[in-house]
Amino acid sequence: MRFAVLMRKQNMDNPWVSYRWVPQEVVPDLGQFSSKQSNTISGQFLGRDAEGESWLFTGYELDLFPDEAEGYYLNVSATTPCWFVMWRLEEDIERYVDEQSLELAKAESSFAVPHRICVSYNEAARLLDGGESVDTIPMSEQHASWLQEYVNEKYHPEPKKRHKPASFKGAQRPAEE
Repeated sequence: MRFAVLMRKQNMDNPWVSYRWVPQEVVPDLGQFSSKQSNTISGQFLGRDAEGESWLFTGYELDLFPDEAEGYYLNVSATTPCWFVMWRLEEDIERYVDEQSLELAKAESSFAVPHRICVSYNEAARLLDGGESVDTIPMSEQHASWLQEYVNEKYHPEPKKRHKPASFKGAQRPAEE
């Protein structure tokens, strides 16, 4: 399934930082955003208002894998199921932004580009452990029910194994002299 990510450059009233980047929404990409279906990331400027700017990035493919079913389960069983968006501040943005929006994007020394979306808690944790920036976006009920169907079909919890108490494992005593 293909998706697009809406990033928001939010203005801030702060003496040290004038704005911050925040992923705002993950939406299905059925081809409505561009005439060409491509697996490369492509960003375009959508507009500016008093609170900041909106940018749409397309080119995200989401595949679900049976060995990630536990991570999907952890997501859909949470209070609020969510999307995980991994993004980076990029300096070389020519390959990520379309030609019409490139000059506006180049006005900044670095620019936030989403690189990956996922729905597995475990995958998001691995990305965070690797030092990546990962933010969450609440998932719509439609997407949460779609993910729940996948979990119902593919997730089979490991049976719990009984552990012997330490008293039955034998004493580890030093040899007497």
